[in-house]
Amino acid sequence: MFTGIVTDQGRILELEKAGDLRVRIGTAYDVDGIELGASIACDGVCLTVVALGREPRNWFDVQVSAETLSKSNLGTWAVGRAVNLERALKVGDELGGHIVSGHVDGKARVVDIRDEGDSTRVTFEAPANLARFIAPKGSVALNGTSLTVNEVEGNRFGINFIPHTKAVTTWGRVAVGDEINLEIDTLARYVARLAETAS
Repeated sequence: MFTGIVTDQGRILELEKAGDLRVRIGTAYDVDGIELGASIACDGVCLTVVALGREPRNWFDVQVSAETLSKSNLGTWAVGRAVNLERALKVGDELGGHIVSGHVDGKARVVDIRDEGDSTRVTFEAPANLARFIAPKGSVALNGTSLTVNEVEGNRFGINFIPHTKAVTTWGRVAVGDEINLEIDTLARYVARLAETAS
């Protein structure tokens, strides 16, 4: 489990396509504190560490299955790309965002970007089957970042990014047309399911 609070911006160092996609990610994390088999959220996707190293910088390897590639934007990853990273929760950790599983539901698309003072308002379009779970002032995880929804119109919703978020995550580089990993709020999913069974 995760909270959607990004703790490092990693960088894609290598990509190898052989069966599954194997990815090497450079990180500021101390790899001595990461065990093989550990879970790390990479742009919001929970991936398992399969190798670790320290040269030329700290890095870890993950494998990405075809199923994950079909549901996420990881198929667009390229060497040099920055990636939002979050280590899995430990008992007693602060819950600064919201509960995030790292199981991406689908992809949203950036359709508009505009500055509002020092912040940036980004409008996304979600698939119709997921848009119904997104509510004003509710939470979503986008590329692994816990965010609050400002407004919803049909399949579109807006998020306001403050300067701090843009500085410590990859959101300072967002562009219109980008495909973004979307995980809807678990609570919203269960409330909708209860409403369906009650009707």
